[in-house]
Amino acid sequence: MRSKSRIFGLFLMSVALLLLSAGTALAKTEVVATTSAMGMLARTVGGEAVRVTVLAPPDRDAHYLQARPSMMVALRRADLVVAVGAELEVGWLPPALQGAANPRVLPGRSGYFEAAAQVPLIEVGAAADRALGDVHPAGNPHVNMDPVRMAEVARALAGRLGQMQPAAAATFQSNAEAFARQVQERLPHWQANVQGAPGVVLFHKDANYLMELLEVPVLGYIEPLPGIPPTARHLESLVSEMRERRGVVLYINHQPAQGPQFVARTLGWPVQALPLDPPLDADAGQYLALIDQWVEAIARGKNQ
Repeated sequence: MRSKSRIFGLFLMSVALLLLSAGTALAKTEVVATTSAMGMLARTVGGEAVRVTVLAPPDRDAHYLQARPSMMVALRRADLVVAVGAELEVGWLPPALQGAANPRVLPGRSGYFEAAAQVPLIEVGAAADRALGDVHPAGNPHVNMDPVRMAEVARALAGRLGQMQPAAAATFQSNAEAFARQVQERLPHWQANVQGAPGVVLFHKDANYLMELLEVPVLGYIEPLPGIPPTARHLESLVSEMRERRGVVLYINHQPAQGPQFVARTLGWPVQALPLDPPLDADAGQYLALIDQWVEAIARGKNQ
């Protein structure tokens, strides 16, 4: 009887160990991304080893969200936060992190990752005077609009995920390199498509990284200052300045259409509203398709 009990006990222990090891193998790193572009990177690099939650809907301006209880719930169970940084989320991420009470993902901890900290930024050192608009002294935060920088962020994110799941580190690096190759394969096509484009008028400085990458001139902005709504006087001045030029007016689909439409109509230029971020559950292909959309829109300026 004792022998049977011992055998049964060993059997139960073996089953328990198997279940434990299976659970460990299936455990996913809980990633909370602040934007859908950051979520795309986490999904692309992490693959099946991560579960990704995105806080900011792609059809909303991430500058102006508010901390919500649903954000705090997601952050409370997070193993890793992937933020844009450069103060893009400064109005809502710090209070959401405070409300989540999860020390693992606070800034400075291994569970907190900022894309903007991984690459050189443009427009660094803007005066921190709110009279000059919605400025970012740390630099322009919209790095998601530069696929080459995003590839560098992917490599850095692979390193961070590899620290959290060492057994999958090589897979993470391989995934990041695959994304970087996709970007490099498309880059010559993007550059060729916009060659000769006369330039763009943007609503805000949110696409400046892409324009720099593709060497497309930014001719002006619908906003008189970053984050400041356009006035009739500013729009009339912009039209006067652009009257002898060619170009295209581009704005984000959550931005007010009245100013861009007025400028384009008055000048006889093409105008187009575009997304700034990919869909909520986007993969790498959908992100690259977003860049394709922007390239096609920029190229419309050549057809005047």
